[in-house]
Amino acid sequence: MLLFLLVICSLCVADPSAFRAPNGLLKLRPTTVYRPRSLDAFHRARWRSRDLEECEADLWDSHIVEGPDVTDRHTLSQLARMSANAYTAPGRTRYELDPAWSASFPFGWEDSENGFRGHVFMSSDNSTVVLSIKGTTPFGGPTSKVDKHEDNLLFSCCCARVDSSWILRKVCDCYRRSWRCDDTCLSKAVIEDSIFYSVGVKLINDLFLLYPTANVWIVGHSLGGSLAALLGSTFGLPVVAFESPGERLAAQRLHLPLPPSDGPLGHFLPAVTHVYHNSDPIPQGLCTGPRSFCSQAGYALETRCHLGKSIVFDTVNKLGWGVHLRTHPIKQLISVLDTDGIEWEEGRSVPLARAEVDCVDCFKWEFGDYDNDAL
Repeated sequence: MLLFLLVICSLCVADPSAFRAPNGLLKLRPTTVYRPRSLDAFHRARWRSRDLEECEADLWDSHIVEGPDVTDRHTLSQLARMSANAYTAPGRTRYELDPAWSASFPFGWEDSENGFRGHVFMSSDNSTVVLSIKGTTPFGGPTSKVDKHEDNLLFSCCCARVDSSWILRKVCDCYRRSWRCDDTCLSKAVIEDSIFYSVGVKLINDLFLLYPTANVWIVGHSLGGSLAALLGSTFGLPVVAFESPGERLAAQRLHLPLPPSDGPLGHFLPAVTHVYHNSDPIPQGLCTGPRSFCSQAGYALETRCHLGKSIVFDTVNKLGWGVHLRTHPIKQLISVLDTDGIEWEEGRSVPLARAEVDCVDCFKWEFGDYDNDAL
């Protein structure tokens, strides 16, 4: 557990010329997003999916908005810095940003136990607003307990039951023996007990009222990145998530309607870009099992499948890094983004974003209606 704490604490078609960046360095690109026709319609579709197991037809409108250019290394580096600064208390700065992003205000810090917190960054002309969500604060921090509960609820296969020794650390009561988990019970637990998602929905609604004409992006690291992906999929906003556990399963359990796509993953392609490197076990779902550092520290981070597309830096082969939890703090990824002269793929300073076509979560588990099974 001590090692875990130490390493974590270290912590489509438009004319691009029509899109003006908020400064001369950060780059934009036209991004197609799908937005629900109203938030009420979106939530009606959620409840219809949950209660009737039916999909809502004709829910989405497509829009082309100014999104971050995720092929540009400096743009990714700036957004990663914003994600890192989400961990810092008001009045402190961990990483300097380009001058155009000097304006910001905090959220969630007034309540010492509120885990959903971070900062909102604004371009100098208020044309772009970036919501940056804090990730997990490990043991000893003021939000550690609620952060861990959210992690284990969203990213475990079944109520954070890693093995029989976790009986006292489970976050819900949906386990039904022999690698079986009750689906209805699990969805109810995630919907009712996941505090951060509902808080985020309210915050984004408030941002729309404050900045009705601005482009809104969402970013975050680790848990913060997964929440960014879930919220961005809800509102149809561009998202860049750094080193996040897989949130696709959480989206299913929250019964989030997802926008259409003609790609091989069907409806799993909202305007979400995940960015991580292959030395970090957490976004790859490799920090699992009773002997893993995550498990020993009480975290059941078992999922690996992400919404949208993923940019994966091959630090194992290009930099000779090993796969270890100490590479998870965002400062490691920022150092990768700031390193010049590396061709990560042929002719590319940033790897191509790819959908996780063959990804499967929790393959050992069976999910279904097991409510009457004896424990």
